[in-house]
Parts: sequence; structure tokens; C-alpha cells
Amino acid sequence: MTSRTYLPRPACLAGALLLAACTTAPPPAPTPAPKPTLTQVLSDADAAARAGQYDQAYALLEKGGSAYPADKAPWLQMAQMKFDRGQYGDAIGHALEALERDPDDKVANSIVAVSGLRLSGKALADLSRQNNLNGSLRSEAQELAKLLRASIGEEVLVPPARRPAAGGRRAAASSAPAPAAAPAVKGGADPFSGLK
Repeated sequence: MTSRTYLPRPACLAGALLLAACTTAPPPAPTPAPKPTLTQVLSDADAAARAGQYDQAYALLEKGGSAYPADKAPWLQMAQMKFDRGQYGDAIGHALEALERDPDDKVANSIVAVSGLRLSGKALADLSRQNNLNGSLRSEAQELAKLLRASIGEEVLVPPARRPAAGGRRAAASSAPAPAAAPAVKGGADPFSGLK
């Protein structure tokens, strides 16, 4: 008796593989995480900022701005963060984004105005320190000063520093805080003295 060796035919092999494939189920597709609400994004960003993690807070707000493009809240919060950190150019940009979504927002308008004034004040102080404030730049600055005086109802934008009356009062006067509107200038010069 001779023994025969049977080799499986290709069709049989394909059928066996097909049956094997049918018995193993594919892994379930991962379900995407639910989109966080805008309130949650703003809350998380605020918590990160209070913890001193400004980069993380800013990244969360940027994602919130992308996820909710019609809402002004992420842009307004980014503008406030930049303003609080003295980054006035960035604050203006983010506040303008908020104003595109709500042109009547008073906070965004205030951030744009005050940031612009602080940048202008610094630039004018630098020019004044360099004795380079003349010509058309000087006349334009004077016109802006007139507009500011009219807007706030004051004749003088930066009040003059008070001088102590007597020697005993000198220590008390020096401990009083300086007026907030007067920018710090090296040499004690008032950059707006020519604009009064």
C-alpha cells in the first residue's frame, strides 16, 4: 500500500483564510472625545492662568477660538491676558478679533484704546528722551493731546508732580504712589510737557 500526500488546492486555502478572517472581529473604532463646551474651555483657561500656566491657558483659548469661531469670549479673554502682561500689541490684535464678533463690546474697545495709548506714550517718551520730537510728528502729537483732553474733560493730561511743603512732610509725600497716568521716564522729564 502506498501512501498519498495531499496538498491543499489554492481554492481550499482561500476558503480557509476567508473563514478565519470572518471569525475575528475588527477592533472597535475609537469614539472621539466629546467637544468641550465653550464654558468649559474658558473655565479651564482661567484655572490655568490662575495657576501661572499662561502658555497652557493661551493654548486652550486659541483652541476655543477655533472651535467656536463666532464667539467673542475666547478672543476677549486672550486680549485681557495679553493686556495684563503688558503685551499691548497682541492685546490690541485679540481685542480687534473680539470687536469683529461684537463691535459694541466695551471691554474690547477699552483694551484697544488703553493699549494704544500705552504704546503711544512709550513711543513719545522714547522720542522725547532722544530729543527727536519735532516737525509734523510734534504737531500730530499735540493734536492727539487736544483730542484726549477733550475726550476725558481735562485741561491737563498729566498732572504736575506735587512738591512737599515742608521738610517733615517730605517723607510722607515720597511714600505716596505716583499718578498712574504719568509714564516712567529716565531723567524725570515729563514727555507730555510740550503738549500741555
